[in-house]
Amino acid sequence: MSQKQIKVGITQGDINGVGYEVIFKTLADNRIFDSFIPIIYGSSKVAAYHRKALNIPNFSLNNIQDADEANPTRINMINCLSDEVRVELGKSTTDGGIGAFKALEAATEDLRSGKIDVLVTAPINKKNIQSDSFNFPGHTEYLEEKAESGKALMLMVSNQLKVGVVVGHTALKDVPSKVTEQSILDKLTTLDKTLKQDFTIRRPRIAVLGLNPHAGDNGVLGTEEQDIIIPAIEKAKQQGIMALGPYPADGLFGSENHKNFDAILAMYHDQGLTPFKALTFSQGVNYTAGLSFIRTSPDHGTAFEIAGQNKANHESFKQALYLGIDICKNRMQNIQLNENPLQSYDINELEQKD
Repeated sequence: MSQKQIKVGITQGDINGVGYEVIFKTLADNRIFDSFIPIIYGSSKVAAYHRKALNIPNFSLNNIQDADEANPTRINMINCLSDEVRVELGKSTTDGGIGAFKALEAATEDLRSGKIDVLVTAPINKKNIQSDSFNFPGHTEYLEEKAESGKALMLMVSNQLKVGVVVGHTALKDVPSKVTEQSILDKLTTLDKTLKQDFTIRRPRIAVLGLNPHAGDNGVLGTEEQDIIIPAIEKAKQQGIMALGPYPADGLFGSENHKNFDAILAMYHDQGLTPFKALTFSQGVNYTAGLSFIRTSPDHGTAFEIAGQNKANHESFKQALYLGIDICKNRMQNIQLNENPLQSYDINELEQKD
């Protein structure tokens, strides 16, 4: 397996957004063929429409029926839609949702069966994609169900920062009820494993954020830290996970103390993603950790407001693609890790230093 060229499946996302633009810009460099074989799951007709709108004269696609037919020196396309599909740039439409789902469905099936090694997803619109076949808050939850094993963790990744969340795509009013001792422990376990397996960090240090302002201020501003988060951290330590905290989110990021950790576990979506995106503008990647297969995506949405205007920044998509390849290579190498990473560390000493 280590000698074969990595196959990367790329889903088109919402056909009315910037998905094809960031795909085109990322794959424009012919040197990509030295690293992987690209397979786009989408529509030749939709791709041609975007190419014309963006005034991209030379971007040829190799149409194939099956991922096994992929040409290693071409950009391959598996058509998932009929030619009747209608593109309406910048609009949220039924066709946009159908197109996004059909591509995702086909690519996920190939990912599960091993026909592709990595999946990189262009942005979807979480509302128009909803149907009887897709009733999920986003990609993460859909892929977790399709994986049929493992607990997915939304992990935002950049060269400087890694941030996971306990509660992902959930309304803020429902967050406290989902922040439980078990949910925190599950995410810490997944985060610790992926830092070792996928990022080859032998002894990862994880900062755990509090739920309340000032991490509850010793119970003055809430008791979740004392009743739920601290007990979860203690159980994680007993399992050999180097988890420290809970830390106030503003203090950890504001003081740059986050740089002293390999990853941060936030309690909910915006608590983690807001500082992440503020600190890693256009460089961040969304990685679905904890599953048997590899999926990454850019850290932005469909950007309907600039679709077809040649204004989209493709850096995040490019980073997502190469992160997926790097993780795939790390897994292929099957690096043997120390099963007892705390043997040479004293958690209490580390806490005193922080």
